[in-house]
Formats: sequence, structure tokens, C-alpha cells
Amino acid sequence: MSPSVAEQLLQRLERTPPGPEGGLCSLEAAAALGLDHQTLVGAVKSLQALGEVIEAETRATTRWELSAEGEEVLRDGSPEVRLFHSVPSEGLPQSDAMVSTVMGGCGGGLREHRASHTALTALPFTPQKLPGAQVGFSKAMANKWLRLDKGAPGGPRIFRAVSTVQDVVQNSLRQVQEGNGDSLSERERTDLKRRKLLLEVTLKSYWIRKGSAFSTAVVRQETDLTPEMIATGSWRKLPFKAYNFSALGLPPTCGHLHPLLKVRSQLRQIFLEMGFTEMPTDNFVESSFWNFDALFQPQQHPARDQHDTFFLQDPAEAPELPAGYMARVKKVHSQGGYGSQGYKYEWKVEEARKNLLRTHTTSASARALYHLARQGKFTPVKYFSIDRVFRNESLDATHLAEFHQVEGVVADRGLTLGHLMGILQQFFTKLGISKLRFKPAYNPYTEPSMEIFSYHEGLKKWVEVGNSGVFRPELLLPMGLPESVSVIAWGLSLERPTMIKYGINNIRELVGHRVNLQMVYDNPLCRLDS
Repeated sequence: MSPSVAEQLLQRLERTPPGPEGGLCSLEAAAALGLDHQTLVGAVKSLQALGEVIEAETRATTRWELSAEGEEVLRDGSPEVRLFHSVPSEGLPQSDAMVSTVMGGCGGGLREHRASHTALTALPFTPQKLPGAQVGFSKAMANKWLRLDKGAPGGPRIFRAVSTVQDVVQNSLRQVQEGNGDSLSERERTDLKRRKLLLEVTLKSYWIRKGSAFSTAVVRQETDLTPEMIATGSWRKLPFKAYNFSALGLPPTCGHLHPLLKVRSQLRQIFLEMGFTEMPTDNFVESSFWNFDALFQPQQHPARDQHDTFFLQDPAEAPELPAGYMARVKKVHSQGGYGSQGYKYEWKVEEARKNLLRTHTTSASARALYHLARQGKFTPVKYFSIDRVFRNESLDATHLAEFHQVEGVVADRGLTLGHLMGILQQFFTKLGISKLRFKPAYNPYTEPSMEIFSYHEGLKKWVEVGNSGVFRPELLLPMGLPESVSVIAWGLSLERPTMIKYGINNIRELVGHRVNLQMVYDNPLCRLDS
């Protein structure tokens, strides 16, 4: 079996004399062994990992190489010389000189250039200057190889000012190509670099010497202490690889928070900072009574249609409802009360018992306020909830059949619309939204009601960000809350601010089977601006 690259290197290193002067250059060793330098560097690094087998000192050398333009000049001549040779004795229009520099090669001759130019001018095509055209003209003029007659008939015209020229640039590049680049003066190299004909390349290599534990045999070091080694005692004679206590370990495998959960966590923190208490929202399946009737939403309301709401077949009905409270709700719907004339229709308990997937978390707010009323002595409260709701929507880039609703509720004596606007300003300011407008709206269970708009700096327009209002007495008084108590509430979606913050344009890429899990892994915690 042929020796490995590391073994070939060790065998060659063995023949070098001892002492600090003895050793090998990795570039020379790679050339002698017929290997790519990077392959040899890999062998050096593997030998270094074995301990003191070798010593490797990093060295850096610079050398000069021709750029792609430099290769072209070496082959065809510099632009200034090519331009000089293209000018005939009768001179050449300055504009044609630029075309000649572009079109011609070394020795192309004026007739060939002119023929090419004449053929091209017959076509709907304008010759373009190459980067070297202007430089060639400038250099030829600076060297006084050409003279420009601005008063010539037909426009500025150039003529040869000398009989012959020498291509110094091409000769300098030839010296570099032959390995004699150091013979050029610093000024010459600087000029060639400025013209992007010459590149200074830094080459890294190693000076390799024998180490204190040098050996031509590559002995693999053990990395794990196994039970067999301990049982047989073989570990005493085996070489072990030293631990690198500075190396970073592999990151532990762990879960990743979805962008919705990250934004939900911050919204929750804002509510807690404002003194709110989180409501229980574990009822995904809700009865029509708590989802609609308790909120003074009539049974013939379009939202109760199957086109808008998901109704359940099993179990189709709720087993029990609070009898006394249900009777008061029935009365305010069918007959009126508490200063309201109601809706004047035949309220049916069968309709109220129908089970559905809740269409809003306001049903959880109704339950929380009902339990508050049953406590006897009223105490002011601030509730919030963030959870999933379901609606029979047509799916598109901005709508899903299930989404999250963020809701805040405040119950206290003497609350007005001004209190609602003030707390909304405080809440949205913490979200980083300071420019707010309010527009009158209609909700079955709030009066007055307001839509909340914010100015979107990116879209340069006002966009709706939420809905709000003051709960109607027809909702609160049947629960048993005192007449002096008012309840203000507002709600917004969780998906919209998340999509804005993470730059997601299609909601189906945020929730559902089209979510790219790599997006979940890669996205950092996205904090809302405040």
C-alpha cells in the first residue's frame, strides 16, 4: 500500500539535517512530491494534531502575478502602442481612434480597423469604449507619441509625433511573467497596479522541522477511553490525544420558538407590566350561548351562519348552561330590559346550546365577567387573553380559518370613552405604535365602538390595527354587575404584527403546512420597537 501524504512528508523530513536550520518549505515539498499545496497543508495540520511529531512555522511571501487585463496586454500589446500603430500618416479622427483601440488587435492595421468601423456604422450599433481605450489615448499623448490637431477639417484629428515606439508596459509584464518582477522599480510596479495589470499575491506557507517526538510512523492517537481498554489495561500503553479545553463544544439540541410565540410572549409581558391578569382561554369548543347570546348578539345575526362559523356535529349541544343567567339573557333579547327594548324576537334555547369552535376570545371575557359578578362585592379588574379563534374564512395571503386574537378588558366604576382612548394610547405606545386615530364603528356588544388606525411608515398610509368599545348594559347587567360599573375592551390579531416584524407577506408561510422550519430555526428573537 502506498504511503499517505503525511508519511511521505515525514520520510522527506527525516533526510533533513538536525537543528534549527534543517527543515522543509511546504511549497518546495509539495512541488517535489507532485502534490497540491493545500493537500500538503492538510497533512501538516493532521501531524500537528498528533503532538510534538513536527514543528510548523507559518511564513508569508508575496509575489507578482498578471491580471486578466495584464495577460491580454502581454499577448496583444499595451493600448497606447496599439493606438499608435493604428494611426496612418494622414492622421485619424479622434473618435475613430477610440474605435480603433476597441476593435483592433496588435498589428491589425488601419485598413482592417477602418473596414470594421465602416461595416459597423452601416448597422444600428454604436461601438463602445473598452476600459483601456481612454487610458491608451491618455498614455500615448502623455508620452508625446501623438499630437492632437483640434482645428483639422472635420473635427479634432490625431497624428503620429514620432516614427517608432517601444512597448515598455509589455516588456515589464514579460519580466513579471518570467519571474523577474523584483527587478522592476517601485514606481513601475505602482503604475502597473494602478492600471490593474499587475496583482500582488500573498502566499502563505509553512517551514516544517522535526519535533521532539519525531517519527516516520504515523501513530493514531486515541480519543476515547473505552470499557475494554480499562478491563484489559491496554490504555496504559496507548497514546491519547490531548484535550483542547479552549475548543467550543457542539451546541445542544433544543427546541425553537415559533415567531408567533416570540411576539405573543412580548405582548403578554406588556399586559403584565400594565397590571393585567390573564384569563383562562382553554375552551376552544364553546356554546353559542357564551360565544353569541351572552354578548347580546341576536340569534339571527349573519355571524351565526355556517358560512362564517364552524359548528360541531359531535357533541352538537352544550350539556348545561347557567339557568338563572340564561333566563335574564333570554328576556333582554326577546323583551328588552335595563333601559333597552331588545331585539323583539323569539329567543330559542336550542340555538343557544349549539356547540361551535369559538369565533373570538370575547366569549372568554364574558365568562370572566360573569364569574366576577358572582363574587358578591365588586372589585375593579383588568383582564387579558391571547389565544386561538376559528372562523370559516376563505384562505388567502392575509386570511386563515384559524388565527390568534389579543384582547384586553378593564372593568371599573365610572369608565368612559376617554379612559378607553387613554389606555389604548398607552398600550400601543408600548408596542412601538404612537400615531393613532379612532373611527366610529358598530359592534353588537359595544356602544360606542371604535376602530383603531395607525400610520404605517413603510406603506405611507393609515392601516387598521384593532377594534374597541364600551360593553353595552344589555351584556353586563344580566350578569349581575352593578349599574355603576363600566367595561372597556379592545382586540387585535397576533399574526399581523408578527408578519410586519418578520417581513412575511403571506400568512400561510407563518402558520400551516407551508411554514419553512428553517425560518423558525434561523429567526432571532424579534422585539417590537418601543
